Amino acid sequence: MTSACPSGPTIWTGARAQTYRLTQSCCLVHLASLHQRRQQQRSDSFILVIVLSKHIYLSVSGDSGGLTAPASPSPVPPVLTPTPPPRRARVRYPAMVDVGKWPLFTLLGAQEVSRIRQACVFGTSANEAIYITQDDEVFVFGLNCSNCLGTGDSQSTMVPKKLDFLRGKKVVSLSYGSGPHVLLATEGGELFAWGHNGYSQLGNGTTNQGVSPILVSTNLQNKKITQVACGSHHSLALTHDGEVFAWGYNNCGQVGSGATANQPTPRRVTNCLQGKVVMGIACGQTSSMAVLDNGEVFGWGYNGNGQLGVGNNGNQLTPCRLAALQGLCVLQITSGYAHSLALTDEGLLYAWGANTYGQLGTGNKSNQLSPVHIMAEKERGEGEWPAVGSKRTREYTEEAWHRETDRIVEIAACHSTHTSACKTQSGQVYMWGQCRGQSIVLPHLTHFSCTDDVFACFATPSVMWRLLSMEYDDFLTVAQSLRKEFDSPETADLKFSVDGKYIHVHKAVLKIRCEHFRSMFQSHWTEDMKEVIEIDQFSYPVYRSFLEFLYTDNVDLPPEDAIGLLDLATSYCENRLKRLCQHIIKRGITVENAFSLLSAAVRYDAEDLEEFCFKFCVNHLTEVTQTAAFWQIDGNMLKEFICRASRCGAFKN
Repeated sequence: MTSACPSGPTIWTGARAQTYRLTQSCCLVHLASLHQRRQQQRSDSFILVIVLSKHIYLSVSGDSGGLTAPASPSPVPPVLTPTPPPRRARVRYPAMVDVGKWPLFTLLGAQEVSRIRQACVFGTSANEAIYITQDDEVFVFGLNCSNCLGTGDSQSTMVPKKLDFLRGKKVVSLSYGSGPHVLLATEGGELFAWGHNGYSQLGNGTTNQGVSPILVSTNLQNKKITQVACGSHHSLALTHDGEVFAWGYNNCGQVGSGATANQPTPRRVTNCLQGKVVMGIACGQTSSMAVLDNGEVFGWGYNGNGQLGVGNNGNQLTPCRLAALQGLCVLQITSGYAHSLALTDEGLLYAWGANTYGQLGTGNKSNQLSPVHIMAEKERGEGEWPAVGSKRTREYTEEAWHRETDRIVEIAACHSTHTSACKTQSGQVYMWGQCRGQSIVLPHLTHFSCTDDVFACFATPSVMWRLLSMEYDDFLTVAQSLRKEFDSPETADLKFSVDGKYIHVHKAVLKIRCEHFRSMFQSHWTEDMKEVIEIDQFSYPVYRSFLEFLYTDNVDLPPEDAIGLLDLATSYCENRLKRLCQHIIKRGITVENAFSLLSAAVRYDAEDLEEFCFKFCVNHLTEVTQTAAFWQIDGNMLKEFICRASRCGAFKN
């Protein structure tokens, strides 16, 4: 049944489960009214209030509580598609992309990795890499096939080399071919190319290898390049005013010139694109795709597997519109080795072309000559939502609804792989196709936070499907925030005084992290009322390190100071800290300090550490017995050591 809300909206009610949709103008009145009426009836039911956008949704469970509206002569069933059921609020922050997932970047130190702003791993075996620092310096390293590193020579390098020619030029787009050759567009609209050039894919009018970056300018004067794309041996460039230029290998018409002769310099792609504004480009191995500002898609080049999506497998020497997508507005287009993906403004995903590895996600391995809607089960159309109050409503949980209506917001593929991936609005990442040798024929939900991770961990080769940009922002995790606030006078509510120095901390953190402090800060302890607590049984470095451990889970002390921290950990019953101290001591043991460390291990009842130090002393007995620490040791312990060492055969001839 329905009843009119005084200010316009409709209230929908049912036998047991009702959902109300109220505008902000009347929400307070209705909330107060509903609450009052429920209170009067003393019902055991409850009202769930959820704010979504500019509307408030109320879900009332239990009996109707007098809220069922009067009968209407001609009841109108509610249209629920535009008004989704309540969803729990999800707070998501962009994840920092970890370049360490690509094996090549393990060659770099942590400090160098921290400077990276953009990066790309490429090459037939993912053995080359380029990265741009926060200072806009460009570095390359790797195998250097076909001079693709652009260093001026053909030498491979495990140590990053700087491309001084590109210094200070902010990179906005980068792509690579199979030779490989590399295209790079700058913020100023300049286009640079280097690497393999056997088919004039560098666009400089020759077939000579590009040993270092060259400026591509033929037919591009006064043109600002905003995006680049590479096929196996051909190149595309998109200008700021929506024009597409192509050059290089053209055996199948991938340059779009209407012929099959190679194109040595950039040539504008016209024909069906004449007078149209292109907003995005992509390349398969020997095919090209473009999406217009009105959402139309065009393809040209090799079509033996149906990768152009035009309904047949004949090559197209000029751009041909994908009629099967008519009426849809495509936002993103991307191509794999011989398949293509398209994403619409409604979050719908379409796939077509080669499917040998299941890269289309259709559940089989049959090629598709025209676009096929995949992951369709994630959408639920108008009129398919269960009737309000029905049994199916109760069974159809919020999580199920969220899963099925979670729209796709990003698609990913790369011309050198047979892998596909996508990301949904809620952050879920799916992958399918060739994944580490397996053929995944249906989209598989991963635990990744971005599509880039799919290619790092499962693609063959493990290249990057796009120029990767590091996401730096001011957001700090809980752990980072705690680390930042350690010993901060601005936020601390307690100070420890050790050796005349202050350490600023937070009572709440100490109580949460340490049983000793949880007991200390009780009302019957005098320390609970103090603003400054004096510590005299431990040194400043030791106690500061202990407090820092409570904020960071890390310990950074030399072995000699770690002995004192081991004493503290034993006194405070901090077993994990005790193990960390033992680990530090083991790593730092030397002939000079071995006997002192052994004494400490015995004193603090650290059996594993004692055994380790004892064996070290026996193995280096001659040197250890000549140190000052050995002769300064307590007599009883010295006797115990000699007896124990003799039982181990340390004094045999």
